[in-house]
Amino acid sequence: MSKKILVPTDFTKVGDTALNHAITVGKAIDAEVNVLHVIENKKFISEARLKLETLADRVKQESGFEINTIVRIGSIFEDIDDVATEMGASMIIMGTHGMKGMQFITGSRALRIVTDSTIPFIVVQEKGIREGGYDDIVVPLDLHKETKQKLSLVADMAKYFNSRVHLISPGETDEFLKNQLDRNITYTKGFLSEREIEFDVEISESKSSGFAKAVVKYASSIDADLITIMNFYENSLISIIGGGYEQQMITNEAQIPVMCLNPKDSYVMSGSVFSG
Repeated sequence: MSKKILVPTDFTKVGDTALNHAITVGKAIDAEVNVLHVIENKKFISEARLKLETLADRVKQESGFEINTIVRIGSIFEDIDDVATEMGASMIIMGTHGMKGMQFITGSRALRIVTDSTIPFIVVQEKGIREGGYDDIVVPLDLHKETKQKLSLVADMAKYFNSRVHLISPGETDEFLKNQLDRNITYTKGFLSEREIEFDVEISESKSSGFAKAVVKYASSIDADLITIMNFYENSLISIIGGGYEQQMITNEAQIPVMCLNPKDSYVMSGSVFSG
């Protein structure tokens, strides 16, 4: 089985950016790239197929990389994850226009696609990917126990791109919370050290209530290529930091791509997340 990446597109600039990310990742992990366009009804099929064929020809001409194309009749809120599941995709890379743009990344419905999926997402804006891929990856360590799902994904990406991992944790003064954060940091440092991945640790001046902004600010200061988060959407993280954490990350003003994974019990890791 080959590794597969799914890229939903609306033929806009951010759709092209997502595709460029997918091609770079695809080359690094030896994965095929599948581009999906969802239409409302069958009268748009011919137009959609023509646009996708034109896109595939352009990509092959510019990069020598061949992509597969898919047209689906339905709803973007349901079909992206369905298609990814059907094809056995390892990852979905999707563009967003930020807070006010592409409908499937705005508001509470925005995160539903990501939240309902057991497949990792990378959500990008207009910021392109470097030729070398993701050199610097920021990993926020919050008040939740970091799962092996997220760390395995980070480790995979770091190995493929020879990345530096930058751990950042909120600066809690409460002794109980601080001890919990310290345990998370210790565990993560051991996990990365065992895999010989270069990393450093930053303790933010912000507490959990302002952690999202602190993460983005830090990521911008080091010119990071990727932020990795767990998506707790309707879980306890929202009650701790007041909501909007994931959306603040995904639509960050620095336009740093965000890799997002849901902490679902049904999500089973076996070896590499990209194993085919």
